[in-house]
Amino acid sequence: MTAPVWNFEQSPSDEPLDETGRNLRAYFDLMADEKMLQYDASWSDEALMTWADDFTDEGVLFLPCSESSEVDIERFRAVLEEAIAYRAKVRPTLG
Repeated sequence: MTAPVWNFEQSPSDEPLDETGRNLRAYFDLMADEKMLQYDASWSDEALMTWADDFTDEGVLFLPCSESSEVDIERFRAVLEEAIAYRAKVRPTLG
């Protein structure tokens, strides 16, 4: 497996990160940039879950190897938007 070009998982955060938070950041490190750039903040929760394509019918994302393996859509959206901001900041520095 190729290492991601992003390192959002280890970038500074305004809040302390638990294991689930770090794993969610790693999940976004592995997401293709082309896909992430499709995100629209005006999407409904249902549209976001369809786009992500990793949510259960109950509306949660399961992350393996996490203290709390379930991530709800609100947390997913918030961290996704942080990941987008992170990439916008570091994208110009990538060769």
